[in-house]
Amino acid sequence: MTEGSGVTEGKDLMQAGNATRSSLMRQEIEQQPEALRATIEALLPRREEVAALAAGTKTVLFIARGTSDNAAVYGSYLIQAHAGRLTSLAAPSIATTYRAHVDLDGVLAVALSQSGRTEEIVETLEWAADCGARTMAITNGGDDSPLAEVAKLAFVTEAGVERAVPATKTFTTQLAALAVLGLGLGAPLDPGELRAVPDAVAELLARSEGAELDSIVGDLARVPGVVVSGRGMAYAAALELAIKLKEACYLHAMGLSYADLLHGPIAVVDADTPAIVVAADSGPTLPGSIDLARRVTGAGAATFGIGGGAELAAACTASLPGPVLPEWLAPIGLIVPGQLLTESLARRLGIDPDRPRGLSKVTQTD
Repeated sequence: MTEGSGVTEGKDLMQAGNATRSSLMRQEIEQQPEALRATIEALLPRREEVAALAAGTKTVLFIARGTSDNAAVYGSYLIQAHAGRLTSLAAPSIATTYRAHVDLDGVLAVALSQSGRTEEIVETLEWAADCGARTMAITNGGDDSPLAEVAKLAFVTEAGVERAVPATKTFTTQLAALAVLGLGLGAPLDPGELRAVPDAVAELLARSEGAELDSIVGDLARVPGVVVSGRGMAYAAALELAIKLKEACYLHAMGLSYADLLHGPIAVVDADTPAIVVAADSGPTLPGSIDLARRVTGAGAATFGIGGGAELAAACTASLPGPVLPEWLAPIGLIVPGQLLTESLARRLGIDPDRPRGLSKVTQTD
């Protein structure tokens, strides 16, 4: 691969300084097993509250922005595939800018905000209630956060304070909360599998380091952009990895489903724009993900895999292991190697992963 924008002498010095300390982002990545365990223990017993709130509703409307919107994509796939309910992602501007009235009778509106203080999301959930929806919040902001206070039911995740700007443990605990939501809506899945997630993530963290990660980081440090692809349940993890690479590493990262990528954008994949393919180790979307990796490498571009088992790894230039989890829970673990990759790449580029330029922990939108 050719050299991209290059790393200046100043960045080299910053990188050397970064190597002497552990970033907040890295610390919070490693806190995820504990955060997930506490969240699952707190929320799993509340499935009946979800069932009671959702009684008489037919569809689920997710209200979110940014990373929380990526979490909502997981919830959308999970609930449609396993709970048999139609879902939709809201356009908050309909509420806050157009101020339109929409008939939401029979709708369960679920708002996600890690801080619980994004005014647009709070306002949109209030709008949904005024339009006839039942309302629920998923937030790490506490029961006293504005979002939790306006919701009929609040799921408060147990991630603890997150100090790095890029969300890590607040994202994975959101996914855990959405898994409980799916169970509460009647998905015939095994709650015991959800209880096994923290240990699976801990095992993944223990084996995600090493030469393979360093090799992928070195390759990505030389290119200006990357395409990140996943399909089905894994699509949410692909979108989240793309946004992390954009905000923490300043890469032109494009998150696309496998299907959308084949509809034209695959033309951007070349020697200077590799692909990252994210997939669970099982499930109906795995064969297509393997075929995509073969197609990209066959065209002469690098392909990096995350998860997908031995067959995806064999089709890729290099790969990182995924979690030992069933497909419906795999995204909670699949993002973890991506988080480690992002943190390591930011350091390699001389960027402080804790404080990316132009970003703050709570984003307010008009």
